[in-house]
Amino acid sequence: MSRQDDTTSCCDADCPVRKASRIIEGKWTTLIVRDLLSGKKRFSELQRSLDGVSPKVLSARLIFLQEQGMISKTIYPCVPPKTEYELTQQGRQLEPVIMAMMTFGQNMKEQA
Repeated sequence: MSRQDDTTSCCDADCPVRKASRIIEGKWTTLIVRDLLSGKKRFSELQRSLDGVSPKVLSARLIFLQEQGMISKTIYPCVPPKTEYELTQQGRQLEPVIMAMMTFGQNMKEQA
């Protein structure tokens, strides 16, 4: 079986590419992960770095990533409450994917 046959025949729910795509396909998701690769961030820090994202969309993406086990959320009991987001060990496994996207994007820029 050729490599092409392997990739085209795998389209069921157990397909590893499909599983990964489900996590990173949402708008802003890869940029959120990119920002969290450098460490913990507060909601406002993420919103500032993601020019154009609405608070509603950012909140929804963070909730989704938390539900998928990619990020953790820590709420500190102070006034006003302080909330931080960080990648989990599983979320950190996305680093090579983000780095590959960065390399791909740099190569595209050089070709333009």
